[in-house]
Amino acid sequence: MPTNEATTAPPAAPVRKSAPRLAPKNGSEKLVAPPKASGAHRGQLPKGERGGIELLLVHNVEHLGKQGDVVEVKRGYAFNYLLPQGMATVATDHHKRMVAKHKAKLEEIARERLAGLRALLEELVRTSVTIEANANDEGHLYGSVGAAEISRSLKQQDLMVTADNIVLQGPLKEVGLYTVRVRLASEVEGDLKVWVVPTSGDTATK
Repeated sequence: MPTNEATTAPPAAPVRKSAPRLAPKNGSEKLVAPPKASGAHRGQLPKGERGGIELLLVHNVEHLGKQGDVVEVKRGYAFNYLLPQGMATVATDHHKRMVAKHKAKLEEIARERLAGLRALLEELVRTSVTIEANANDEGHLYGSVGAAEISRSLKQQDLMVTADNIVLQGPLKEVGLYTVRVRLASEVEGDLKVWVVPTSGDTATK
């Protein structure tokens, strides 16, 4: 006979979750993790002749090289310091070409600067500066003349020479004619004639 009891539905089949993919068994089973992304592409870094990592220096690094140099370093030094600190980058062919182009531009600028310094030196050796200073009757200065005064006198003649370019063995303490060394660069230097004379007031008093 029919009854008022509800018909019990068959139990739903349990949802099966897909099990993680396992690595091939070799004694113990481990989950295979997805490959990690690496900004440095460790497996693609160029290797040097000694088996290290070949990098291009972005900045000067003491005891290693200068900006633009291609150096070979150990992996730990590359990944723990040079790359994360932005001191170097991967020495790809593209980077090498860019550095070569940049170096060529710097060399051109250096040549132009050197030519300008040599032209300035030619003017310096053809001219002389006269500096007035307070002196006594024997010609001894009450003060002294140094590189700053010589540089100031040259700039008044539109000759841009800094005090650092003036090489003196010591301050000038007497009136007279001096030959002063001027070093504009390591390979650009010459002699400048410097007259130290009494001030007009001293001349008028004598």
